[in-house]
Amino acid sequence: MLSDTGDITKNTTKRRVVITGVGLVTPLGVGTLSNWEAMLAGRSGIGPITKFDAAKFSTKIAGEVKNFDPVDFVDRKEARKMDPFIQYAIAAAQFAVEDSGIPLERLRGDRCGVDVGSGIGGIGTIEDTHKILLERGPDRVSPFFLISTIINEASGQISIRYGAKGPNLASVTACTTATHCVGDSFRLIARGDADLMIAGGAEAPITPLGVAGFCAMKSLSQRNDEPQRASRPFDAQRDGFVMGEGAGVLILEELGHALRRGAKIYAEVVGYGLTGDAYHVAAPAMDGDGAVRVMRLALADAGIAPDAVQFINAHGTSTPLNDKIETAAIKRLFGAHAAKLGVNSTKSMTGHLLGATGGVEAGAVALCLKHQIMTPTINYENPDPECDLDYVPNVARPAEIVYALSNSFGFGGTNGSLVFRRFEE
Repeated sequence: MLSDTGDITKNTTKRRVVITGVGLVTPLGVGTLSNWEAMLAGRSGIGPITKFDAAKFSTKIAGEVKNFDPVDFVDRKEARKMDPFIQYAIAAAQFAVEDSGIPLERLRGDRCGVDVGSGIGGIGTIEDTHKILLERGPDRVSPFFLISTIINEASGQISIRYGAKGPNLASVTACTTATHCVGDSFRLIARGDADLMIAGGAEAPITPLGVAGFCAMKSLSQRNDEPQRASRPFDAQRDGFVMGEGAGVLILEELGHALRRGAKIYAEVVGYGLTGDAYHVAAPAMDGDGAVRVMRLALADAGIAPDAVQFINAHGTSTPLNDKIETAAIKRLFGAHAAKLGVNSTKSMTGHLLGATGGVEAGAVALCLKHQIMTPTINYENPDPECDLDYVPNVARPAEIVYALSNSFGFGGTNGSLVFRRFEE
């Protein structure tokens, strides 16, 4: 909040918020444990596209979710009414709820809410339905078309499943979506509007139109012959990001509520910032201004100085522009301390899950804090003079982490940063 002098000061009246459950569905695996093991091992989830024939596409690789059967999470009849992004969201929420150990009756009622967003939503179902409309006519369009594609239906379906009648939201802020969902949920609990939030993001963009759109923008890696080496954030030979799909969902809980039920606590959420670049529809501000300001705001909200941070989960997309601008922004804000930071990119392993990525990465940071280890940036082989920080190259590293930061930046110049603290009563 602003003081009379215009300086940002910490709001000391807010309630403490902790992470008690992590649910992950990504190209690294279906379930939190399989994802965590893959991250620790520095494994890539990238491979050839199998969801459609990509022979004519300049990019033929992506991070697809493998061995996912929606019937493991929803009734077969209901699954047919849901785009895969909703199916992934439900699965990740189930993993998070189970991981939290929370009695299901605690989720029912108006003190538990849901905020699970998506950057694109049901693009695959939209493509398929448009084809039906053109080839077979409007009478053959499914009555479930809209509810299977609208972005807030992920939150809606999760809310219905658990009887959560509190805040029911769904941010849509491109690649910052899930970070905003987690941050907004943190603030809802901190100010007393809820005691529990199921928060994160989901995405299923690996479709002909989704991939073609990013190919047309020249955003994607074309390292088609080496898919597992294609996502290489901060490496001098990076040539674009790799699309991914899946979901990352967290259980956020007011500290007293969590302690009273004896919950396992991964980490505490202590700060949140959000800014806009006001610069370009797709490119970050060249001076990194939005990134600097959003990290500064998040640290101020947490009430800490930059030199209190040990670890940053970077946005780190593997695009030539983003990586050097984020690096410069970190150096500008953290000064000499930047050289002491571990800075990693989960996207080196998962690819870029667009609107879901902030949820996956927040979950990864929570796990890093719990286990006191930094997961690596894989495929870091060729140093770039414009990207000269410690990117935790290729191998996970045990480390003492008290404070960690997670960044997300999206099209339209939308930015979000979260600050997490190792849990201590």
